[in-house]
Amino acid sequence: MNLYYVLYKPYGYLSKFTDEGKHKGLLHLINVPKEVYPVGRLDVDSEGLLILTNDNFLKHRLTTPQFRHKRVYAVQVDGQATQVHINLLKQGVQISVEGKAYKTLPPHSVRILEDVHFPERIPPVRFRKNIPTSWIELVLTEGKNRQVRRMTAAVGIPTLRLIRTAIENISITNFAEGELRAMSKSEIYTQLNLSVS
Repeated sequence: MNLYYVLYKPYGYLSKFTDEGKHKGLLHLINVPKEVYPVGRLDVDSEGLLILTNDNFLKHRLTTPQFRHKRVYAVQVDGQATQVHINLLKQGVQISVEGKAYKTLPPHSVRILEDVHFPERIPPVRFRKNIPTSWIELVLTEGKNRQVRRMTAAVGIPTLRLIRTAIENISITNFAEGELRAMSKSEIYTQLNLSVS
């Protein structure tokens, strides 16, 4: 039987069950059947939505680059994000992927976020009195390694905190950090805009 879960992964956890070095795996956080695995990745220093399943078709659809799907990120950046930064990001930016220059696809959307209510991160993001921080929302349809961080750094506003808030219409709004929710196949496929066979 196929199983589906949505997790709000906190900062400091790997997107796999086993530990690696000083970093904890998801085994310390959740308990799911052993055939269920995370789809895709969120770096240890990133937070937010992670889908877990044993549905191989869904894994293939979500991890194969040709099947583009929207990933929504709330990004706290170093400095005050301006319309100039937003316009640069909208065009797609030059980053390095595996040592090679790569021009990112133009994002689905980018905007400055004015009113942000996320729980404080533990440990907190560094604070410098003379340098403001601000938040942007970036919606991508591709997922290169550390792409969001590379993109914001390329336009001069390095990422301090990164939270994936949604994939297509699946959102962690109203989730607590570390919360795991089971979903049915029809729920998850509908919210991912996939047809349920």
